Amino acid sequence: MREDPGSTGGGPGWAADLVREHPWATMVSNGAGGSGPVVSHYPFLVEDAADTANTADTADEGGLVLVSHVGRPDEEAHRLGSQELCVVVQGPGGYISPSWYGVPAAVPTWNFAAAHLYGVPEILSDEENLAVLDRLVAHFEAPLPNPFLLRGTSENADYAERIVHGTVGFRVRVTRAVTKEKMSQDKPEPVVGRILAALDGSGPYANPELAARMRRVRR
Repeated sequence: MREDPGSTGGGPGWAADLVREHPWATMVSNGAGGSGPVVSHYPFLVEDAADTANTADTADEGGLVLVSHVGRPDEEAHRLGSQELCVVVQGPGGYISPSWYGVPAAVPTWNFAAAHLYGVPEILSDEENLAVLDRLVAHFEAPLPNPFLLRGTSENADYAERIVHGTVGFRVRVTRAVTKEKMSQDKPEPVVGRILAALDGSGPYANPELAARMRRVRR
């Protein structure tokens, strides 16, 4: 991703918030024997100090640590544990029409927030993997009136312990990150106001989530 000082996203905290808000991510690695890129899609969680007893290696150092899992045999396709993995996280994004600018000469663009997070995965034990899956399910079930937790009943706990062997959990300590938040920072306030009005409107490119993100960036 091209780095632009005028639209750099932020540090570990910024990237962690992006993952929390948009956990469904793309993971990319090199295939074996020059077979080309391997691309998969899985949910990721930010691992905080409270999630692990090994706090000195996670949040205490200010680094970003992610956890996830893959279904077998994706761990072999990605060669997890033996090479660097890139996790691509995307926030709100959308088309920006030059017709909104109110100026005589303009071209369209795309506003977006994204992070490319790099690190060599560490394979988790079955016990650690089950704990991560438990947190993952709890995270997504929490807003529901009757959360269906992974180990909410003895029957489901037994089922989870059987199927965990079909997945491989892993932890990524992010050692390199490229972040970008392109939200019309180069445009004057009157133009931005017209962009926001269009995004908040009812047209074909209405995008209230993107409008809210732009406002947050420009505060």
